[in-house]
Amino acid sequence: MRNSKYTNFNAFTTLLLLVCLMGLPIAINAAIANEKNPEKQVTAIRGVWLTNIASNALYSKKNITDAVTKCADLGFNTIFIVTYNGGYTLFPSEAAKTITGKKIHPDFAGRDPLKEVIKEAHKHNIKVFAWFEFGFASSHKDSTGGTIIRNKPEWASKDIHGNITEKNNFQWLNPFHPEVQEYMKNLIVEVVKNYDLDGIQGDDRLPALPSNGGYDEYTVNLYKSEHANKPPPAYEKDYEWIKWRSNKLTLFLKDIVTTLRAEDANIIISMAPSIYPWSEENYLQDWPTWLKLGLVDVMIPQVYRYKFEAYQREIDKIYKAQVSKENQFRVLPGVLLQVDDYNPSNEFLSKMIDYNRQIGVHGEVYFFYEGIKKFEDFFKSVYPTQSNFPKNLIQQKL
Repeated sequence: MRNSKYTNFNAFTTLLLLVCLMGLPIAINAAIANEKNPEKQVTAIRGVWLTNIASNALYSKKNITDAVTKCADLGFNTIFIVTYNGGYTLFPSEAAKTITGKKIHPDFAGRDPLKEVIKEAHKHNIKVFAWFEFGFASSHKDSTGGTIIRNKPEWASKDIHGNITEKNNFQWLNPFHPEVQEYMKNLIVEVVKNYDLDGIQGDDRLPALPSNGGYDEYTVNLYKSEHANKPPPAYEKDYEWIKWRSNKLTLFLKDIVTTLRAEDANIIISMAPSIYPWSEENYLQDWPTWLKLGLVDVMIPQVYRYKFEAYQREIDKIYKAQVSKENQFRVLPGVLLQVDDYNPSNEFLSKMIDYNRQIGVHGEVYFFYEGIKKFEDFFKSVYPTQSNFPKNLIQQKL
């Protein structure tokens, strides 16, 4: 692993991106950056991810009402609701229907859980973000790549052996293919146009690709066209090969942001990648550059650790080395609350939150909703009353 090379930005490629991104409109209110502003000390994003996996929260209107009420009662002010999962949307989508033949995930046919969550959440003054969880992943545990790749085989990303790109049992689309990019952009723009959303969110799969991908015919030819007909390196983690692909994803993110800002100047752009530099080495996500270039309003790195010392070490890297002082107000940690049969101890959870406050971080986003029900007393003490979403963070929609 060539970690040392990833701790600093590639000056040449960053300069190119800066030139490409000049003039990008950003709706952030600079007042929040004032260190003396007391408002930022008492109002912070208190968020939770709400998903259809390992949870029945979205499977009826009553369950949604109960879940949103629970979030409000425990002091949460932001919900990140899964909007794209398993290759299907969780809202009626004409863009999705053109590719999959279905307007919505089969489990939710005849309903609109996104609309239902927004309606209930806004009653409690809770902000709602459409979370595109699957991103460029086409399927999970399906060697065919799922419905999308079966219908559009030319959209598949390939590894060096010519197989569909796979990592951790997820199969992947080719995020460098213009038709794939257009499809993903259409889904995101559609949801922003049709719903009273406060923001959208990508994560460790948007924009992303495992670093063993990029060996499909389209991407190889694109690389060769920019490298005097030289093919990409066979070593998937070759530094320049990583940077070439991660820069392409950054430019795609710029395109999405520009389009969304034109559609709704107040929409909040959030991303929840893995920790850096692992995120770039393994999923081509150079998120410190996204922040540096002003592409993201709220960055939520997934600081998922099982021991306090490891959590503290990653938090220190983020806030002391990877994020500039002027951008720190945009960054808050993603905290692991539940996965499979794991939950942190009360002591470990308290230590993480206490350390966040100690270094001046006043908010978190928790993965995921089912976990908060196991720590109700904890959250009632940490978040004794529901705090408004930070008023000075972003120009809010009227």
